Amino acid sequence: MPLHLIKLSVGTDSVEDLEDWIKQKLKAQKKAGKKPERIHTTRMVPKRADELLDGGSIYWVIKGQIMCRSKLLAIRPFRDKDGIGRCRLVLDPKCVLVEPRPFRAFQGWRYLSPMDAPRDLDRAAPGAAKMPEPMRRELRELGLL
Repeated sequence: MPLHLIKLSVGTDSVEDLEDWIKQKLKAQKKAGKKPERIHTTRMVPKRADELLDGGSIYWVIKGQIMCRSKLLAIRPFRDKDGIGRCRLVLDPKCVLVEPRPFRAFQGWRYLSPMDAPRDLDRAAPGAAKMPEPMRRELRELGLL
């Protein structure tokens, strides 16, 4: 069974913001002549990398709710210019909407077991992914989604 990570998407107000940011980064990499890859750099290297790479994803918390996930493709430890160990998490550029779930703020990332991971939105509520995000949030707050 794959293991997942959960992380705050700092500076984004919606899944659309996150998707726009991803597109901008990929476009900038391409323009600079680099291979376009979605990379998230983190300070710590996950010790359970093999489990994460067995189909795991990063679940993104946006404005206090788990809203989407990105599939983990690779984990690349490295040392920065100051000799400090860091890690590049290579992610699928596609964000998959998930069943929204409240989640409190935290620092860094945490492991998320498959049993605790929210279902993809298309499975939880067919057709809901086509709704605007504010509408999904309101329906969630009303207990209708």
